[in-house]
Amino acid sequence: MARLEPGSVVSEKRTFTQEEFDRFAVLTGDDNPIHVDPGFSALAAFGRPVAHGMFLYSCLCGLLADAFPGTVQEQQDLMFPAPTFTGEEMMLWAEVVGVEAGRVIAEVRITNPEGTITCSGETVLRREGS
Repeated sequence: MARLEPGSVVSEKRTFTQEEFDRFAVLTGDDNPIHVDPGFSALAAFGRPVAHGMFLYSCLCGLLADAFPGTVQEQQDLMFPAPTFTGEEMMLWAEVVGVEAGRVIAEVRITNPEGTITCSGETVLRREGS
């Protein structure tokens, strides 16, 4: 469990699989072939399947929930400047950048092995019951 104070950082390495992309598609109904069809994706802009943005968001949610139990996300702002692929060891990262009026503000991001940011943003957490 991390401390809810500015400068606290939590991170984890994770390698996503096509099976995870496929299961997320079944769960959400978002079966866009860019995420789940390697043959289609091979002919598309990125040359292979890319992660659903909300799948990445849910992974960041899990990181935050594990690191800061007893908090809930109140707000999330994300951008996806580069694709996230299967089979690469990605780094999920969050840093507390502010605490004010019972709210915790954290920067979040996911980077690929080359250090390219594939997902970035800011989240606002609050303690349950606040």
